[in-house]
Amino acid sequence: MKVVFTIILLVLILLALSSGISKVLLMPQEVEFFGKYGFSNPLLLAFGLVQVIGGLLMIFTRTRFAGAALVAITFLISLAVLLMAGNIPVAVVTLIAALLLGVIMKQSWPSSAR
Repeated sequence: MKVVFTIILLVLILLALSSGISKVLLMPQEVEFFGKYGFSNPLLLAFGLVQVIGGLLMIFTRTRFAGAALVAITFLISLAVLLMAGNIPVAVVTLIAALLLGVIMKQSWPSSAR
């Protein structure tokens, strides 16, 4: 079970970092998509920075809960935008990622330390 947890954690870290970096770099696809829903470039940059910081915090055991919470919040915001855009397949994947971040948060909560 620990191996599965580690694989899920690694995938979520990479997803958060790649998603955040694409926003920080103001990739045209990100600017166009989020711009339709009121995200200015500075706001998109800040949104991406939160994802990058959250992804980096998830690497370390002591900050994993906070990092997963930050990334989960950004993924839920992205989920809302995806649903408004009618992009259901990507919205489902984003929802699954957000739920898995909830699992990471539960496992990382101090009272659940083994």
